[in-house]
Amino acid sequence: MRAMNSGSIDLIATDPPFKKGRDFHATPDSLASGAKFQDRWAWEKDVHGTWIDQITDDYPKLMVTIHSVRSSHSDGMGAFMCFMAVRLLEMHRLLKPTGSIYLHCDPTASHYLKLVMDAIFGYKNFLNEIIWQYDGPQRPSKRRFGSKHDIILRYSKTKDYFSDPLSIAPFCQLDSDELQEYKKLPNGKYYYTTPKGDYTDESIERLDAENRIERTKNNKIRVRHFLPVDNDGNVGRRKQLPDVWTDIISLGHAGRRNEKYGYPTQKPLTLYERMIKASSKLGDIVLDPFAGCATTLIAAERLNRQWVGIDIWDNAIQLVQDRLSREFMATESANERLALYDLNYRNDFPERTDDGETSAPFLRVKQRVREPQGERWTRDQMYKYLLDQNGLRCQGCDRVFDDSRYLELDHNTPRSDGGINHISNRILLCGPCNKLKSNTYTLSGLRKENKKRGHMAKP
Repeated sequence: MRAMNSGSIDLIATDPPFKKGRDFHATPDSLASGAKFQDRWAWEKDVHGTWIDQITDDYPKLMVTIHSVRSSHSDGMGAFMCFMAVRLLEMHRLLKPTGSIYLHCDPTASHYLKLVMDAIFGYKNFLNEIIWQYDGPQRPSKRRFGSKHDIILRYSKTKDYFSDPLSIAPFCQLDSDELQEYKKLPNGKYYYTTPKGDYTDESIERLDAENRIERTKNNKIRVRHFLPVDNDGNVGRRKQLPDVWTDIISLGHAGRRNEKYGYPTQKPLTLYERMIKASSKLGDIVLDPFAGCATTLIAAERLNRQWVGIDIWDNAIQLVQDRLSREFMATESANERLALYDLNYRNDFPERTDDGETSAPFLRVKQRVREPQGERWTRDQMYKYLLDQNGLRCQGCDRVFDDSRYLELDHNTPRSDGGINHISNRILLCGPCNKLKSNTYTLSGLRKENKKRGHMAKP
């Protein structure tokens, strides 16, 4: 994902590890034979120093939350949150302003993942907690209710996200008596109207061109909404689905066994088709960074979307090809199939063409300073280096402390303003100076402010 352009994805629908505390293996004699992944997490073993640095720099309050979870739950849950956080940061960067994400999880860690997503996507961009209730065999318990549902967390990138929930709503045919409640145009279309509301002048002009504007005798504008018609010409209506989905059966059901490929955590195609229909348009780009057995990718192909899949399993591409062959081109050869679908597979990093930018063009700084080549220093290495260079002195007010715990590592120029994440752009500040710098933005500004307030200590 780090090698993909910012703002290039319309929809992310993904099924990552659930933090189940065990290993998963595909059925040995299945098409997914050899597929496996570990869903166990340990802080000392699985958390990289660069992850901690990135989260601490970009979302310090999230890092505090992660450490709180380590204390209240376990180091393993904290490690899982770190693993997901750095990937969700990239997913957020990749989404277009009109994009959204569906994150599949279950009650094991859904509430902790929601904390991560609230921090990264913003709690105001939370759209739904979807409950997928499924059936199938289960060992009965005398002490607990049966657990028969997964959770899908849905967030948008901004308030301008695309959504078409009625496209997945069930069709209900109306009889002649019911149709009398609606208006009818000369062309035979039935409709109802709503007030103009918050529609802009541009939107009204577009709707007027579509014959969807109706003006009353008082010259007030109302918007027409046409009733849907099925393939047989029957007129009906669509009732919006709730956030509890009980109509999609699991792959353990007898009617779904032909869809199974032996992958340990495979999900039904219809489940992911529903998400893609509701939150993307024809030709949009759908991403699944935990592609697994390619359910999201096949669902996107069936719905005429473009797609990108990422997975750590070496043979994932073969399973994609096999599923494409079964779904669409059972009589074609492998070479013809690849030519027709223009399937582009690579195991190296693509080259970004957006100059590595992370913000929109109008927000970019005029001058950029590249980070020096070589291995990136960790926060601990930067902290130790600055202590060796400056001692226990705050670089904002020049006060000397008797304990390094009073000093905090921060950027001189914020990363959002073009500052580099390297030792050449790092400083050690005491707590008051660090808070003051948040409002003055640079070290020079901080020193001017301290001097004006008389906070500069005598040498």
